[in-house]
Amino acid sequence: MPEFSVIVPVYNRPNEVEELLKSLEMQSYNDFEVIIIEDGSNLTCQSICENFKDKLNIRYLYKENTGQGFSRNVGASMVNSPWLIFFDSDVIVPTDYFLNVYNKLKDQTLDAFGGPDKAHSDFTDIQIALNYAMTSFLSTGGIRSQKKNVGGSYQLRSFNMGIKKVIFDQIGGFKKRDMGEDMEINNRLDLLSIHKDIIQEAYVYHKRRGNFFDFFKQIRSFGQTRIQLKRNYNISVKIVHLFPVIFMLGLFSGICLIFVSFKYSMIFLSFYLMYFLLLALDSTIRERNIKIGVLSAIAVFVQHVAYGYGFWEELFYGMKTKRQ
Repeated sequence: MPEFSVIVPVYNRPNEVEELLKSLEMQSYNDFEVIIIEDGSNLTCQSICENFKDKLNIRYLYKENTGQGFSRNVGASMVNSPWLIFFDSDVIVPTDYFLNVYNKLKDQTLDAFGGPDKAHSDFTDIQIALNYAMTSFLSTGGIRSQKKNVGGSYQLRSFNMGIKKVIFDQIGGFKKRDMGEDMEINNRLDLLSIHKDIIQEAYVYHKRRGNFFDFFKQIRSFGQTRIQLKRNYNISVKIVHLFPVIFMLGLFSGICLIFVSFKYSMIFLSFYLMYFLLLALDSTIRERNIKIGVLSAIAVFVQHVAYGYGFWEELFYGMKTKRQ
């Protein structure tokens, strides 16, 4: 029985799976198996998985579409390893990931762990900019990589998450089929006082959406999910979650102020300009690339607007549904 079982749900992304499997093939510690759960894809990765049969301890299962959360449950039901590792199909795993995790788990008493996400040097400029938006403290994205999340314990993220099999079975796995399933499972783990923490060395390279339009759609769904979690699971909305919402309202108010006072509107909007200049400067210094700096500022703008839009959209939808 391997020490770790890697479970990856995938939907119409065979190229991503191939990159992931190549990175798993190169691991310095290899006491793990890989379970690929094809979640009703039209474009399957079965042939790619077959190509790795001689290189990895790998199993492939095709099933009807039920969402990423429930697909992970199916994968977990197929294994008996002490530890479950959940990856998204769009990650690349550094060579020493499992070695670092194994060594850390020997020294720490953990029931579950997560790791940061980074941008690989081979990523496109836009992918690096999107990663900045999702991981920088200036965009609020970096808060999730802290030792403790705002208002509580470290919050596991399902794109890079480990949990003991016995704990996962005890809580009944994921209860939400799609987006936000990791937030919901964190809530139940916190109620049980499960010991979970971040392992900084257990980072992965996380490929974001390849363009701003797809990124907008993804982040919009994050905003919608935050309201759904509150409505359906009574998971509180924290202050940090409201930043994009306040950002969007402020921007809209500043634009509308033009019709009342152009002068005061420009003064108000200048704070937004300074914020984005700060973002561009910070990203430029971090990546040593002015183009990426500019793209990062655009990415954060898209992130805030998309999240705020999705948040308000779902909030008003819920209010409208209640009245009917």
